[in-house]
Amino acid sequence: MSKEMLNALDALEAEKGISKEIVIEALEAALVSAYKRHYGQAQNVEVEFNQKKGDIHVYAVKEVTEEVMDSQLEVSLKEAIKINPAYEIGDKIRFEVTPKDFGRIAAQTAKQVILQRVREAERTIIYNEFSAYEKDIMQGIVERQDNRYIYVNLGKIEAVLSKQDQMPNEFYQPHDRIKVYVSRVENTSKGPQVFVSRSHPDLLRRLFEQEVPEVYDGTVEIVSIAREAGDRSKVAVRSDDPNIDPVGTCVGPKGQRVQAIVNELKGENMDIVEWDEDPAIYIANALNPAEAQDVIFDLDNPRACTVVVPDYQLSLAIGKRGQNARLAAKLTGYKIDIKAESDMEEFYAKLEEGDYIDEGEFSTEEISVEDAPTQPVDEVIENSDMTSDDYENIAFDEEKED
Repeated sequence: MSKEMLNALDALEAEKGISKEIVIEALEAALVSAYKRHYGQAQNVEVEFNQKKGDIHVYAVKEVTEEVMDSQLEVSLKEAIKINPAYEIGDKIRFEVTPKDFGRIAAQTAKQVILQRVREAERTIIYNEFSAYEKDIMQGIVERQDNRYIYVNLGKIEAVLSKQDQMPNEFYQPHDRIKVYVSRVENTSKGPQVFVSRSHPDLLRRLFEQEVPEVYDGTVEIVSIAREAGDRSKVAVRSDDPNIDPVGTCVGPKGQRVQAIVNELKGENMDIVEWDEDPAIYIANALNPAEAQDVIFDLDNPRACTVVVPDYQLSLAIGKRGQNARLAAKLTGYKIDIKAESDMEEFYAKLEEGDYIDEGEFSTEEISVEDAPTQPVDEVIENSDMTSDDYENIAFDEEKED
């Protein structure tokens, strides 16, 4: 058994990368427990594994005392002196108590310890491998589904895709190949657990990095993403290189680059807009495909503004169920109220009576809009002669024409 044990430890270290010393330490602790279980509850037992010969020895450690109260734990000074005259009261002496049949118990225990260490090592290897993919994109195969998760095979491990991480317009079937975003990796008591997502905004970022080399190498930067998974997304991009059009670069020749991403996301609509350091221009760009005529900021709330659009583009700016305005607000970080040009005539008249000066295409003056009609999107629809269904139909028709 000794040679077999040493050979097994050497192979384990070479193939699995598990240190021999760690296994021996765990083995000695397990053999102590096995000895106590089979031969009584002695608290002073030590097990020693000889790494050169592979032999296992069990020792009972006893304290030298004047008077022996417990023979399992103590030895008299008289008996200790017979072993070695140098012993004194309080010294510890090891007596070998290795049972004749302990080799069988040791072999069984060693097998259990080695298997346990192998499982732990494999879990650690898998955890380290997939934790490196955290916040990245991977391709997997749909395996099965239950009430809580869809299980995606990533090779060495089965990842879980929860309901909130699924896209509402997708139906997953076994053997489907899908790209997923690794949102987090946890090392649980049952082993590594990988959580993936199809609805995470950063999935869009990684897809652009795959399809657009300029995004991958940093020539074009994705500044912000607003996404309603499976329906529509807005992506703000910029570039420090004046010779590069960041929007055109992401769209690609004849829209090939962005179309590949749309196909991967099963038809999710994509608006790519240019980021600008001027918040007024950035907000106007974010409302694409609608054209903003003016952007007026609220003095009391620097993160709120009113955007004026032509009357015929009001529904387009708001979008179906307010989606265009909602995504633009998420993209820019501003609270956006959208008003038709005709509703702002009275407000503009009041501004002309004051000292307001329009500087540029969009006004960026910090102007109080307390007197302006700044109804939210839902109130615009409610107070109009048109119904929300009419707005949705117009928005849908204008989006198709664009």
